[in-house]
Amino acid sequence: MPRPTVLSIAGSDPSGGAGLLADAATFRAFGCHAEGVVTALTVQDSHAVHAVTPIDARHVAAQLGALLADAPPAAAKTGMLPTAAIVDAVASAWRTRAAIPLVVDPVLAASSGARVADAGAVAALLELLLPLAALVTPNAGEASELTGLPVRDTLEAATAARALLDRGARAVLVKGGHLAGDEVTDVLVLAGRADAVAFTRTRVRHARRVRGTGCALSAAIAARLALGDGLADAVCAAGDWVHEGIAGAYESGVGGLVLSRPARRDA
Repeated sequence: MPRPTVLSIAGSDPSGGAGLLADAATFRAFGCHAEGVVTALTVQDSHAVHAVTPIDARHVAAQLGALLADAPPAAAKTGMLPTAAIVDAVASAWRTRAAIPLVVDPVLAASSGARVADAGAVAALLELLLPLAALVTPNAGEASELTGLPVRDTLEAATAARALLDRGARAVLVKGGHLAGDEVTDVLVLAGRADAVAFTRTRVRHARRVRGTGCALSAAIAARLALGDGLADAVCAAGDWVHEGIAGAYESGVGGLVLSRPARRDA
């Protein structure tokens, strides 16, 4: 049976908790074939990101050109895009491939707090990549940085999402995991719709943080889009899957926990 291909354009996390390795595991959990374009090499373990070395943007462009010419994916997602030149390389590749849904996860800092995108990359992401995105998936802090607006609750999340729609994005999902409370509410706003769609789940608590949840959510959404889901259905199914994965998170190293990735082939 044919498997849809899903492409991750992201940094390499050698610990496997986030980045390309984790995205590939997510795609395979949904029965998809995984492709990956590396944008940065990191020194990273279960505790933190200790160093980031961006890949030359020309090499990123060459990776994209080879894959897109040979076997265009059914959907794609971005993760760590550390420089403006790398953002521009991705945007240039996508301007002629608008039919391939692109999920943009605007990774500005690692879950440990280390910055992984410079100021030029943030500006380029807003100007060049957001208008090409089928969906942008910032957490509350990223939504606030990208818009200059406070994001402390779901109402402010929806306001920030609409501000990103005004910058050209077609849909924005502001993730609520970093907001306080016993429930986690992700807020989806679509261009042309006045109402926001809220996805609320009971918060799963662990003694240690769970790494790579944002990477997993954007990757799972891309996989569901590749399998034929509409956007809202893809967001809902991916969110349920990540919630289950957080509940089953496991130890690998003595830092943060690793998200479980239960197999899902029920497209």
